[in-house]
Amino acid sequence: MVNVQQVEIQKLDFNSFYYSVVSKKAKEDYLLLTNNPKRMFNELKKNVSIIKAAGGLVENEHKDYLFIFRKGKWDLPKGKIDLDEKTKKAAVREVEEECGIKVNKVSGKICRTWHAYEQAGKVILKKTTWYNMKAVKQPNLIPQLEEDITEARWLPKAEFSFVKENTYPLILDVISSVDR
Repeated sequence: MVNVQQVEIQKLDFNSFYYSVVSKKAKEDYLLLTNNPKRMFNELKKNVSIIKAAGGLVENEHKDYLFIFRKGKWDLPKGKIDLDEKTKKAAVREVEEECGIKVNKVSGKICRTWHAYEQAGKVILKKTTWYNMKAVKQPNLIPQLEEDITEARWLPKAEFSFVKENTYPLILDVISSVDR
């Protein structure tokens, strides 16, 4: 059975919506329909804190890709952009810090993703800009333990199913760029 509820954008409290979704035991899908998505998204952003982040999908000379294991899930290296820092520079810095490598090349933007989470009792909306990167002759990975990264690993595309079993939906969107 499908449960549908119509809410006017002016009356949508994203914080309440977020807490309602995360408190549900059963997994449900939500669809927000609008004739003006940009206006709706701008309204949603008004009542939440926004954090900008950047990260990378890093490929080595063997066509393997860099993944990290953080807080029980496979992820890609990323992190917050410092004040007055350029997005691409932040992406490189975060990858290098989180995995102990040197990025040799940034070839272009993959996409931007948004996700919501709670921190210190507040709903946070994180906007992450993702870049294609190359890191050659970087076999030794050093996971940044103080960022809760317990493993960093190079994986060939053939082993992405291993990651896909235990990752975040938005990471699937980023790694799908390898298939294009």
